[in-house]
Amino acid sequence: MFDFKKELARFVAEDIGRKDITSELLPKKNIKARIITREGCVVAGASHAATIFKMRRCKAMILKKDGSSARKNGTIMEISGRAARILECERTALNLLARMSGIATMTDMMARRIPGTVGLYSTRKTVPGLRYFDKEAVVIGGGKRHRLKLDESVMIKDNHIAADSIEGMMYRAKKRHKKFEIEVEDAENAVLAASGGASVIMLDNFTPHQIRRTVTLLEERGLRRRVRLEASGGITMENIAAYGRTGVDMISAGCITSSVRGIDYSLEVSS
Repeated sequence: MFDFKKELARFVAEDIGRKDITSELLPKKNIKARIITREGCVVAGASHAATIFKMRRCKAMILKKDGSSARKNGTIMEISGRAARILECERTALNLLARMSGIATMTDMMARRIPGTVGLYSTRKTVPGLRYFDKEAVVIGGGKRHRLKLDESVMIKDNHIAADSIEGMMYRAKKRHKKFEIEVEDAENAVLAASGGASVIMLDNFTPHQIRRTVTLLEERGLRRRVRLEASGGITMENIAAYGRTGVDMISAGCITSSVRGIDYSLEVSS
């Protein structure tokens, strides 16, 4: 099981180093502070940010829980404790909160543009060391995480096929694992994959028109109901609605974790 608290402690230690020599100059007094969002967003990472402050023996009260919507200039959290302890972990807490909220907000915006029957999935395009946090933020934003690690499911991609063959990879996958996903680059290989027993077919870099043509072809061959279809590659905020109307079951978008913009948060000391 992933130890979130251990990772949070590592993040703080990475930022502080031996000690915060600036905050060390502060008088030993207690202060109050609050975290404010400078833009509307879906909050994600508030629970982790609170844990960071609590690990430094501060009190943290969450006012906007993960998954809730926050308005511009809204207060997300109130913190109290020794001044030096709050300020030495300020940036770590804000950085994680900003990234996770950015992912959740982008996921929410994209998911709202597709039918509820179509799932929006994240990919493995995450920052090393942050995958569990990134994937959690996707779920908070209304998306699905897909596989977290390579040992969770079989996904045959283009380079696997290039190193062997589509027939060979499907044969061994079906024999050893029964269920598998395969990436294809044209309608003909989608038919081949469906005939070969694939559970999920990833239609990689297809245009919406090409996907609709592929769906029709699979229906004509009596293969559509055997598989789930996933649109992937080049999915953006601008075109996701068009992909959502093609008849696929899933849409995977690497941009929700790889190209995300963090939400603008700040910590303000009030006393």
